[in-house]
Amino acid sequence: DGLGPGSGGGRRGPQGGPLAPWVPVVGLEIHAQISSNSKLFSGSQVQFAAPPNSLVSFFDASLPGTLPVLNRRCVEAAVMTGLALNCSINKKSLFDRKHYFYADLPAGYQITQQRVPIAVNGSLSYSLCIDNKMSQMVTKTVRIKQIQLEQDSGKSLHDDSRSQTLVDLNRAGVGLMEVVMEPDMCCGEEAAAAVRELQLILQTLGSSQAIMAEGQLRVDANVSVHHPGEPYGVRTEVKNINSIRFLAKAIDYEIQRQIEELENGGTILNETRAFDSKLGCTVPMRDKEGMQDYRFMPEPNLPPLILYDTKSLPANVNHQQVVNIDWIHERLPDLPSAKRAKLVELYGILPEHSFTLVNEDGLTEFFENVLKQTQMKPKKVIGWILNDLLSYLKQHSCTVKESPVSSVLLADLLNLLEKKEISASAAKQVFEELWKGEGKTPLEIVKEKQLQLIEDREELEQICQAVIDEHEKEVIMVVLESSGTVLSSKVNAFCCTA
Repeated sequence: DGLGPGSGGGRRGPQGGPLAPWVPVVGLEIHAQISSNSKLFSGSQVQFAAPPNSLVSFFDASLPGTLPVLNRRCVEAAVMTGLALNCSINKKSLFDRKHYFYADLPAGYQITQQRVPIAVNGSLSYSLCIDNKMSQMVTKTVRIKQIQLEQDSGKSLHDDSRSQTLVDLNRAGVGLMEVVMEPDMCCGEEAAAAVRELQLILQTLGSSQAIMAEGQLRVDANVSVHHPGEPYGVRTEVKNINSIRFLAKAIDYEIQRQIEELENGGTILNETRAFDSKLGCTVPMRDKEGMQDYRFMPEPNLPPLILYDTKSLPANVNHQQVVNIDWIHERLPDLPSAKRAKLVELYGILPEHSFTLVNEDGLTEFFENVLKQTQMKPKKVIGWILNDLLSYLKQHSCTVKESPVSSVLLADLLNLLEKKEISASAAKQVFEELWKGEGKTPLEIVKEKQLQLIEDREELEQICQAVIDEHEKEVIMVVLESSGTVLSSKVNAFCCTA
């Protein structure tokens, strides 16, 4: 983070030649809203898009004399997430006050875990394509520095037309997990892939719904550039990115901005920036607060958070009053990486196909539901899922759950194709009709459009004869042309022989 070689531009190497290319460095801080019915330290309900200031307790509003009561569900969710990310769970963690002054933070401080967080020293493996080719994938790992429990702030709504700011405290005090990733990434694509994998893990665990459009997963990206072998350059922080696509764009833009600034002789400021999605660029917000500005101090109203494992669990303890790390570990579901491996093993599909199935919300379940209802082999089914269904979904900006073609309808269609009652081209036509969502079954569409394959020889001959009878002139012309061609070829052959 220090000032250093990365902040000077236009410099030369030891032999007078140009310095080596720039090395970008990217670290992430991710705030995931914990999936819980109530807030972290109060009994207020958690609900998206509730009427403003309708879910605010006395503690959330920071009225004098109110005290925090820790939400057990939030602790369990953090432990579960830490275990899934290969972290060490601290059996004793501490809460701290982080002071800063915004209108939407009534207490003037946030309760967080700066000194001893609940989980530390983990890792997250993620995969990404090389040159956008699904057949060429590489797996990388980013280190997880820590996971800490903390409160969310309220929300400030700026009304420019009236020159006023409105405050909604419904979100104040909602439980967050802050996942701090080490600066092990080097571009927007890597950061986006890591966040997408984390999002899938959180959703699989149920520890967070992680819906970015609802602010349940927000990303701060720390970006710097330096030359190989030199200290890291000055970093900037791009705040509150709520889209994986925008995350990649913001990081790539910021990397290029810093390189151009340094090469033109400028310096990089240690500042907070925001990403303007309409302009596709980052814009300055404020200078970064130093650690001393936050005036961290121990939270006096909360004792240390003590967790147990099976060995350290006291005898005759009320299990409802403690959190058992081993008990949570035993109940972890299959994570996305394990799901992908199982799909490959069970159905013999390609690894890159399993990646797409797991990464698209609801697509694995759709695929398996189709398989249960069709005789078609998995490798053929996956082709229809990825090439037809998925392309239609993307073309119409639909999710799997919004698809007008259900797994039952697709299975019925594939059964017709597998029994050779229709051709592959006819099946594509039927799928197109099914997408219209008119409530017809594949068989009804086949009969209506007369798309059946005919195997009866006599019936085929009758159809052919009917076509010939209806087009006598055309048939005579074709016969004459073909006769002339045959006669001409015979004459040529005779001449050559002579």
